[in-house]
Amino acid sequence: MNGEEDENMSAEQNAELRKDEKEDNHKKHIYSRGIPSKEAMYLPSYYSNELRRFQDDNEVMTRNYWSLEEVVNFIFPKKYQERYHHTAVAFLNLLSDKLSLRGEDISRFIKDNNVSKATFYNRVLPRLKRVGLIKVERETITAKESKRKYRPMVISLSKTFGNYMIKIGDSWLAHVDDVRTRKR
Repeated sequence: MNGEEDENMSAEQNAELRKDEKEDNHKKHIYSRGIPSKEAMYLPSYYSNELRRFQDDNEVMTRNYWSLEEVVNFIFPKKYQERYHHTAVAFLNLLSDKLSLRGEDISRFIKDNNVSKATFYNRVLPRLKRVGLIKVERETITAKESKRKYRPMVISLSKTFGNYMIKIGDSWLAHVDDVRTRKR
């Protein structure tokens, strides 16, 4: 390449950079006020009275498991979202008993537990799905007489939440082990 080609290339690159800067300036700036609550997870300090002990003094995990209510406390902290917490625990207990739920089961749950439909469908169910505690699938059914399609919901338990947390934990443990090994 000669010097003239270098100048043309850099001129083209500069023009593209200016174009990108103009586009960035026109984008709406949203100032952060922290993590949105629907994206946050409650993690009390590891020495808190809210948690049962999960490791010994040498940082070795204990063999005890947390109950469903204790796990849900990370998603809907009882301390701050008591109503959502109780609703989620009751729903997950029902789901654990039946393995999968359909629309009529959910309607009965909402009625029997005196839960607001808006609270359940707009707050509890989406959050349980988003964090990976439940899996929501849709079936496509076509009615014979009207040939109209409808898609009833089928909800089941999911391992995604556990896999997600294990991946985070294992990655951190690997990092700590690696650092400690290198420092020796």
